[in-house]
Amino acid sequence: MHERRTKDGFGGGGAGFVGSHLCDALLADGHRVICVDNFQTGSARNVEALDNHPDFSLIEADICEVFAVDSKLDQVYNLACPASPPQYQANPIHTMMTSVVGTANLLKLAEQHGASFLQASTSEVYGDPEQHPQHEDYWGHVNCTGPRACYDEGKRASETLCFDMLRMGRVDARVVRIFNTYGPRMSPDDGRIVSNLIIQALRGDDLTIYGTGEQTRSFCYVSDLVAGLVALMNVAPNPGKPVNVGNPGEFTIGDLAGLVLEMTESRSRLVHLPLPIDDPQRRRPDISRAKEVLGWEPRVSLSEGLAMTIPWFAGQLRSNPAVKGRSQHSSAVAAAL
Repeated sequence: MHERRTKDGFGGGGAGFVGSHLCDALLADGHRVICVDNFQTGSARNVEALDNHPDFSLIEADICEVFAVDSKLDQVYNLACPASPPQYQANPIHTMMTSVVGTANLLKLAEQHGASFLQASTSEVYGDPEQHPQHEDYWGHVNCTGPRACYDEGKRASETLCFDMLRMGRVDARVVRIFNTYGPRMSPDDGRIVSNLIIQALRGDDLTIYGTGEQTRSFCYVSDLVAGLVALMNVAPNPGKPVNVGNPGEFTIGDLAGLVLEMTESRSRLVHLPLPIDDPQRRRPDISRAKEVLGWEPRVSLSEGLAMTIPWFAGQLRSNPAVKGRSQHSSAVAAAL
């Protein structure tokens, strides 16, 4: 999707939380965008404002199935795959196939068009890390047979496909490892920690904390992530290595819950539940490579990002008071030319 004369971009998972923001950014930069989604986790509402945009088109399809695109593609972004544990564990076989078969299909599509390719991988490839913070050279500590493996190992396999295609000279493939991201358009019931806590606080329900609440995460606002994705897609030369994109600010889950309570002025109580199997204890990206290679680093602090996210969730509750923060399974596909 790049070129001043207007490049064509294809995006798997384009109607998802991150994918829809990427579509907005690419269109604003003058590109033509083909958004692909099977609406398993994505929502047509995320891109409905683009329905009448002359450079935007939407295809309902699953990247696990082979399909052709008649338009010339310059760039392909693969953001397809459920990203929260309740969603990707709901149909683990499809989750794994989306990362393996789906990525292979999109790589073939990119090869046919001579397009650059960006694979959205994840910090989950580091598993429950024994290295802190996590640098891209760390090989990870993943339980390859556990309930999270469909996502963790699927993404690791998708990285292998990308770098094999790159080494063979068949596709200009790039890999980004995304750390916890939040912001408007997250599904209120996707089961991720930020959406769960905000919805619970706004409703006055108990805030559920898994484990002691001392485990840590690093939260990146969606606009910062999208800027990193675009920077990696367009940097020259190709880094030839995975690049972490996330906010290195590290917070305990208890810290996050306290901040949400303060910013929502909620009187909700904290309730502790058992920690899920293989839940990582610490998560923080080393972004030195992103700074050096992309000239990228996040700009939005957690409090600033929450101040833009909480009103969005409040609006979702006003329009649908039944929203509770339950888990919901779906999957997406996104591409950008």
